[in-house]
Amino acid sequence: MFGIFFEEINHAGAGGLWAELVSNRGFEAGGSNTPSNIDPWLIIGDESNIIVATDRSSCFASNPIALRMEVLCGASETNACPSGGVGIYNPGYWGMNIERTNVYRVTIYIRSSESVELMVSLTSSDGLQNLASHTIMGDKEDFVEWTKVEFDLQSNYINTNSRLQLTTTKSGIIWFDQVSLMPSDTYMGHGFRKDLASMLANLKPRFLKFPGGNYVMGNYLINAFRWSETVGPWEERPGHFNDAWAYWTDDGLGFFEFLQLAEDLGACPVWVVNDGASIYEGVPSATIAAFVKDVVNGIEFARGDPETAWGSVRAAMGHPEPFQLYYVSIGNQECSKYYYKDNYVKFYSAIKASYPDIKIISSCDRSAISSDNPADLYDVHVYTSSGDMFSKSRMFDNTARTGPKAIVSEYAVTGNDAGRGTLIAALAEAAFLIGLERNSDVVEMASCAPLFVNDNDQRWNPDAIVFNSWQHYGCPNYWMLHFFKDSSSATLHPSTIQLPNYDQLVTSAITWNNPHDGNTYMKIKVVNFGSKAVSLNISVTGLETDIQTFGSIKTVLTSGWLRDENSFQQPDKVVPAASPITNAGKQMGVILNSYSLTSFDLLLDSESQVRASIQAYD
Repeated sequence: MFGIFFEEINHAGAGGLWAELVSNRGFEAGGSNTPSNIDPWLIIGDESNIIVATDRSSCFASNPIALRMEVLCGASETNACPSGGVGIYNPGYWGMNIERTNVYRVTIYIRSSESVELMVSLTSSDGLQNLASHTIMGDKEDFVEWTKVEFDLQSNYINTNSRLQLTTTKSGIIWFDQVSLMPSDTYMGHGFRKDLASMLANLKPRFLKFPGGNYVMGNYLINAFRWSETVGPWEERPGHFNDAWAYWTDDGLGFFEFLQLAEDLGACPVWVVNDGASIYEGVPSATIAAFVKDVVNGIEFARGDPETAWGSVRAAMGHPEPFQLYYVSIGNQECSKYYYKDNYVKFYSAIKASYPDIKIISSCDRSAISSDNPADLYDVHVYTSSGDMFSKSRMFDNTARTGPKAIVSEYAVTGNDAGRGTLIAALAEAAFLIGLERNSDVVEMASCAPLFVNDNDQRWNPDAIVFNSWQHYGCPNYWMLHFFKDSSSATLHPSTIQLPNYDQLVTSAITWNNPHDGNTYMKIKVVNFGSKAVSLNISVTGLETDIQTFGSIKTVLTSGWLRDENSFQQPDKVVPAASPITNAGKQMGVILNSYSLTSFDLLLDSESQVRASIQAYD
């Protein structure tokens, strides 16, 4: 039911969830013309003793750009290099977070016609503090061809705004390519930043939809996400410009890594495919066959046996077992585009012919789906104000109970009261999710958007998780999602509220089993979207087991002001607060704070069957 949607927006992956610390590691971000911009790389020294430029000398055909560094100074007294040498440095994504005693894996491809004396260092942002260093030494014959050099650096200090620098005091010309700095300690050992991936794992997501969004499409097809160019050895991935959100990505976080992340989280992957459409372009049906074949090949990469053409590529990447890919979404919000419906049928037919068990998601709404335009699910996006989002708790109440189910893959409160993630926005979204929960017979999945934002590149407000190079916090809507992480696979019970002259409450009730202690709980959730505290009497009827006197928990998400937000300075300003329920029973008097989300987790005696209905009244 409840999962997460990842889009490469706000530097969510590049400089975020993907732990690579070097930005523009292959020098490709400036484009194929040379010389090109090497941002954010900068020189150490000045033009009198060092000249750097890109050229097309790389050993990798798919990303031919390399960096040529000509050192004009040397060891002689008449033309001595400055103290510490000259070279280049990379500040990463708004500073690298280097932690004391942590180990970082350095990879560099080097070519030189002369002997090499190169110092590789982690330093403070001004270069004055050395955190760790390693010297690469070699005769001219050692580097006459492109040579891969790998080693570990272990920092002696902590610095949240560090840089990687390559320096020398030896004159000559040296070429660099694919310069990488990766922490050795990543989530599940698979390259994901540990603190951010743990934030996702704590939500217990049941699915992961990826990689976008507009990121899938690109403003133009030349910049669309092409899955086959994001697999295989990372050095050979060409990378691409994310023109939808205006930054370069080296595609270290590629199709394989998304599938791996879903597996690590215990989530079902939901792949959004490029169907031959960008924001401003579209491929007509007469020439769409290659795009269709590409998607079928992508499914083979994920699910094919290691003996298949694309399954062998996956196996070579260290995952011989197939990934559990059973959901494919055809495009992103594209139903109104001219070619979409004709192209969609071709994708649908080809996928079903090879993989009949895959559920296919249409970008069209329910009314457009028919025998001629079939779908297993249809995608719904909801972006609106908090007041309207609260009212949409009834959005699916009158939906026909047969036919394809909905995946509400993008929802968020936007507008003035959304801020950078406010309490009132989270409460409105909670009411909306309660409505989805109560209509789970016609809604199969739901996920918020966007998921991440790097505080240095906020392209969209609000977001669930905010981070920089070394900090992170969850916005109120992130903490709101914790109230729903036990809903998937739970049992829904009827619930009603009788409260005359007050229509600001929304409620649901489930029973769920805690896998950690084996206990069964009844969870009653109530959103109070109004400005007054409310006294309620909760009555549980038809329950075939007893509620334990002890062990029940009340959890409340609220704050002093409806537009309160979390921040790096106050990351816990709006977070859930739990306390024991002292009057737990089938009849309970409770008080709901104004502008609050409250859950009552009632510990039940162990029984094989639990049936109940809940009534709340004044």
